[in-house]
Formats: sequence, structure tokens, C-alpha cells
Amino acid sequence: MSRPAQQQRVPGTEKELRPQADHGEESYRGTGRLKGKVAVITGGDSGIGKAVAIAFAREGADVLISYLKEHEDARDTARWVEEAGRRAVLVPGDLAEAGHCRAVIAKAVEEFGRVDVLVSNAAFQMTHETLEEVSDEEWDRTLAINLSAMFHLCKAALPHMGAGSSIIGSSSVNSDMPRPQLLPYAVTKAGIANFCAALAQLVGERGIRVNSVAPGPIWTPLIPSTMPPEKVERFGDDTPLGRAGQPAEVAPVYVLLASDEGSYISGARVAVTGGKPVL
Repeated sequence: MSRPAQQQRVPGTEKELRPQADHGEESYRGTGRLKGKVAVITGGDSGIGKAVAIAFAREGADVLISYLKEHEDARDTARWVEEAGRRAVLVPGDLAEAGHCRAVIAKAVEEFGRVDVLVSNAAFQMTHETLEEVSDEEWDRTLAINLSAMFHLCKAALPHMGAGSSIIGSSSVNSDMPRPQLLPYAVTKAGIANFCAALAQLVGERGIRVNSVAPGPIWTPLIPSTMPPEKVERFGDDTPLGRAGQPAEVAPVYVLLASDEGSYISGARVAVTGGKPVL
């Protein structure tokens, strides 16, 4: 896919993305694999989170969509969920705050009575050529949004999750092959993979499964809002498949891990990287 060099302000929006990303709006077909389930998805307004929300809804799940402040994108995700005949609840706010993480789960319990699937997907990154360029504030915020939020979300959600429930963390190919210019982000993505592997062992006796997904270069608003224009233009060209992936190409893995078809998959990190190995 050809795309122009482009730049957005953090956190970026789908409306300004050129070309537009594919979230499965016209292609994803559900078969009832999540019928009757309740899912919480953070970062559900755009990118992978949006594709997962659409897929989950078409598989029969009601969805709470947590997002920062991209209201137009979030409303569009909700529209697709509702067109699939499922309920959508929108919860804006900053997941860097532990209290808001707890409020997201509390809202899900208030609206739906429980949480069957938790997808901790929201993330922040910035590109830097030297460590000295990374401010203390940026380091702390990256860890808070990407890693600490998952801890707070899981801790709040577990009392409301029963046997057969699933927790999925969005890791990254950077968890195993860290790009040095994304050092803080890479650290958090390795942490997510390890957090999920450890938590899977803690909650397995409750019948709750925990896994992470490690996407490679996926075309989302995060890319032009956090990378230089010239890198955006070449984004994903270095994969064995020779291109960036689309959010719609990642969502089916989340469906598998959320569904009863993934009943014996726990403690795993599933790579969706266009051929880049994750060990």
C-alpha cells in the first residue's frame, strides 16, 4: 500500500489518516463465537482496538469502548457495534490515572453486570534518536498508559470475571525485537508479554485465561502521530511480506483468544507481524 509522508498531532485520528485503515467494516463476518459475552476494550476508538470492537460485536458481544478524547472516532466505532445489533458504551478518559482504570471497569459492571473479556490495548509511543531526548514525564506517561493501566484494569476486573473469561494484552513485535528509537514503548510491550504470562499462571485455577498479541507494523493513527513523516512513508516495508498490516488482519486473533475456541490457550504471546519472528 502506498501512502504519503504525513504527520498528525498525538494521539492521531482516523479521519486524517491517508489512506484510511481497514478495520473490517466491510469484510468481517461473525459466526456467533462471542454470543452473549461482555467485552471491555481500551483504545477502542481507532486502530486495532476499533477492529477488535467491530469483530467482537459481529461475533455477538456487547462492548465497552474506553478511549482518551477522540470522540468522533469513538462514536464511529460505537455505530458499527450497534449496527451489528449489540450494545456500545463509550467511556472517555485518561488511563494513565489508576482511578480512571477502575472507573472503566466499574462502568462495565454497572451497565452489563460483569466482564467476560478484557482487552488492554491503549498505548502511547514517541520516536527518539537518543535516550537524552526522552523526558522524565514522557517515560512515566508511557509506562503508566501502556503497562500500569493493564495492572489496574486487571485488578479491578478480576472480581467480576468468572470461569471461561479471557484477558488479552496488546504487546508488540518490539517486545522481542526492540526498535531503539521506541525504547520506552518497547520496554512496556515486553512488560505486557511477561505480565500476561505470569497472570495466566495466577488465575488459571479460576478458569480465566490470559494471553497477549504481538502485532508487527500495523497501519493506525498512532503511526503518523508519533513517527517522522519519512518513516511513516516507509512504515512496514521492511517486513518479509513487504507491507504494513491492517487492523482487520489482527482482530481475528483477538476473537480466537476471547472465544471458547481458545479454551486451552493461556500464557501465550501470539505474533501477527508480517513475518518478523517473535521468539
